[in-house]
Amino acid sequence: MFDLRRREFITLIGGAAAAWPMATRAQQPARPAVGFLRVTSAVDSTHLVAAFQQGLKETGFVDGQNVTMEYRWADGQEDRLPELAADLVRRRAAVIVGHSTAVQAVKAATSTTPIIFVVGNDPVRTGLVANLNRPGGNVTGVTFTTVDVTAKRLGQLHELVPRAELIAVLVNSNLPEHDLELRDAEAAAKSIGLRALGMKAGRPSDFYSAFATMRQAGVGALLVGGGAFFTSQRHRLVVLSARHAIPSSYSEREYAVAGGLMSYGPSQADAYRRAGVYAGRILKGEKVGDLPVEQPTKFELVINLGTATTLGITVPNAMQLIADEVIE
Repeated sequence: MFDLRRREFITLIGGAAAAWPMATRAQQPARPAVGFLRVTSAVDSTHLVAAFQQGLKETGFVDGQNVTMEYRWADGQEDRLPELAADLVRRRAAVIVGHSTAVQAVKAATSTTPIIFVVGNDPVRTGLVANLNRPGGNVTGVTFTTVDVTAKRLGQLHELVPRAELIAVLVNSNLPEHDLELRDAEAAAKSIGLRALGMKAGRPSDFYSAFATMRQAGVGALLVGGGAFFTSQRHRLVVLSARHAIPSSYSEREYAVAGGLMSYGPSQADAYRRAGVYAGRILKGEKVGDLPVEQPTKFELVINLGTATTLGITVPNAMQLIADEVIE
């Protein structure tokens, strides 16, 4: 009788021990999800995704190991953003990251989920936060303000094309501060004795009419504004600039890599890396409203010498020496 009871006891303990790993696995919490929303396609954003993941890694989070990335792409269709944002909220993302137009959709979809923006405009002027140092609420982020470098970009363009008296300024009408960008460009042009021809584009088809207007007006150079929509259309913009032989300045390195003459502005990749760091800090328990909005610290000047040669432009040695990158 004793041996029988002993065997039953051992069997019971053995069965329970075998079940413990399964029970432990079942009780393990699911990996937190991080939403990532952009109006562009995935192909246009690979460098930004890599930078964001690097920021997450710096805080100890790796996609597929202890965090799950949930990507949503509008593929250039801005009207899809509200539903994509709502989907991320329904999936209970622990934090959601978005650029200028995307973050507005996310903010409209939730007042509780932590939101991190990566924007090229002033988040206070556009109503994303009330204060840069203490945002409060459920929103904070990183800026890579392009409006504030407009004057410097115009000066650089004038140095490369000193005979250009009329400079076209093409801005993204989807951005909330596009009118401010135009006004700043016009004032900056006037300060150095130039005239500015302001134009807006919100759809790919707008580019063709804009360049036709430039040709008719006889512009000598072009300053292209920022924004995710323009970035997604960078190859089209670079081709049109080349076709019409218009020296152009852009706000991001990717344009110069695609064949644009030059670019100058804050590094978007660095901004997304820092957004990844913020996402990791929030996942670790920090309150989103206590994290100050970070402003740009890294600016890049990139010159494409091959394009300059094609356009018959000589890039001064002094400018080449201060450039962060010179593409032969």
